[in-house]
Amino acid sequence: MLQSMTGFGNASLHSEFGKIYLDIKSLNSKTLDLNYSLNPIFRNIENDIRGVLAKSLKRGKVDLKIDFKISDKNFKSQLNYEVIRAYIKDLKKITSANDLELLKIAVKLPDSVCNKTTVLNKKFHNKINLLVKTAVKELVDFRIQEGNSLKKDLLNNLESIQDKLKLIEELAPARIKSIKEKIKKNLLELKTQIDLNRFEQELIYYLEKIDINEELVRLKNHLIFFKKTVHEKQIEKGKKLIFISQEIGREINTIGSKSNCLLIQKIVVEMKNELEKMKEQLPNVL
Repeated sequence: MLQSMTGFGNASLHSEFGKIYLDIKSLNSKTLDLNYSLNPIFRNIENDIRGVLAKSLKRGKVDLKIDFKISDKNFKSQLNYEVIRAYIKDLKKITSANDLELLKIAVKLPDSVCNKTTVLNKKFHNKINLLVKTAVKELVDFRIQEGNSLKKDLLNNLESIQDKLKLIEELAPARIKSIKEKIKKNLLELKTQIDLNRFEQELIYYLEKIDINEELVRLKNHLIFFKKTVHEKQIEKGKKLIFISQEIGREINTIGSKSNCLLIQKIVVEMKNELEKMKEQLPNVL
């Protein structure tokens, strides 16, 4: 199973204290990066929320927002008249604004308004935790759905590279023969006497330097390893797939630089194009 790091989820709850709205979204990240936007009333269960997120999401940039619209019966507001009067008196010393403008400023200053809310009990905290789990499950389901799409695209690109690898394997023997004939033809055109034994030695040395058989074998193994990793049951495998794709890229580059064959080099360019498509997708794999 392949999971994406992109997704979103939401949940809501009507309670005796008011309505709670919870939104969660995630994007790709090298680590688990948790960001909260919580009503202060939920601060004492922040560790519980973090535990749920860390256990279920593993990796990604996660943004969690909980809005709490408390019911009127559970909310009381009380003006601190003495504090407000003191603020207005001090403000008059530095400004000539009228009393209405000064009042607007004063009520926004610290301790001008005292909000009293009902203390939330343990049972209500458990409801919040359950709400977080519901939203996280929706997010994970979305990640799995996105992961299935990623898996399909990656395997299609991988299959395309494998098909092109087979073409290169078919062209490789003829390539060596063509290079040998070309070198011999160039020597004959020089119309000079050569040491055939020395020529054969140098030719063998040169052909060994441009031989791509080892690269073809390693590339084939890397492609098999990549496909096997995609189908593994473990959830976190994005980083592993990125490392394997880097090895695939190295072998493709080496084949291109050593091939000395226009047709093979064209195929290598097509392989690089398919690999680039994979590399664009892999940073989003969990």
